[in-house]
Amino acid sequence: MRKRSLLRRALVGELIGTYLLVLFGTGAVAAAVLTGAQVGLWQVAVVWGVGVTLAIYASAAMSGAHLNPAVSLAFALLRPGEFPSQRLAPYVAAQLLGAVLAGATVALAFGPFLIRFEASKGISRGAAGSELSAMVFGEYFPNPALFGADAAARALVSPWQAAGIEALGTAVLVFVIFALTDPANTAAPRPDLAPFFIGFTVAALISLFAPITQAGWNPARDFGPRLVAYALGWGAIAIPGPESGFWVYIVGPLLGGPAGGVLWQLASGTDRQPAREA
Repeated sequence: MRKRSLLRRALVGELIGTYLLVLFGTGAVAAAVLTGAQVGLWQVAVVWGVGVTLAIYASAAMSGAHLNPAVSLAFALLRPGEFPSQRLAPYVAAQLLGAVLAGATVALAFGPFLIRFEASKGISRGAAGSELSAMVFGEYFPNPALFGADAAARALVSPWQAAGIEALGTAVLVFVIFALTDPANTAAPRPDLAPFFIGFTVAALISLFAPITQAGWNPARDFGPRLVAYALGWGAIAIPGPESGFWVYIVGPLLGGPAGGVLWQLASGTDRQPAREA
């Protein structure tokens, strides 16, 4: 009974934390794209980083604040003593639900601005080119706000190149998370400061790679709001997306996350922890 109660509490924490993370992140993108409220990529990245930090502080005591299927997968594979594999599927479900709810919240809050933006740009929702508004929810490569959504823009980045960037960014993020949360790392800041440095890492990665892939690093963050966009009329522009590329934001992070954890273990000499009962 106690184990079930603890799991329920953890799932609530993942739902709330992922909701906050995605709300801040997609909200920052919506404000930038639809209203011009953010000036430049760095401002969007900073809001993202602050959102990550606050989401971790809000949920860490309940769930450990994974807030990302790629992070949960890395912990299940490499730190089973901290995170038994039996928790992986429920955590991912809670994360995805939190992301869907955040995407729906952004849609409600910015709905009139989306309609005005599409009208002013001559965008027909669901038609070719409507990535320019759909990017408020899901992510596209290269960044439509910077390069447009025509064939010339798509020629800049192939799906496999985009998946590689998503894997790289997620690997860096998980490497840092493992470094900050390894008790054997005496150079790490105090545990209560780790959320700041994780948020800084996300902001830095976004500022580097968002022009290429919009910098997802999190399958729930992309797929949850993408489902909302699909339901609101973007259809195939949302799923499967141009060049059927929505898989990039799932496969890339799920490969990169464990790779980053493995790199930390190899670099630090950390051994695999023994599994414990869920």
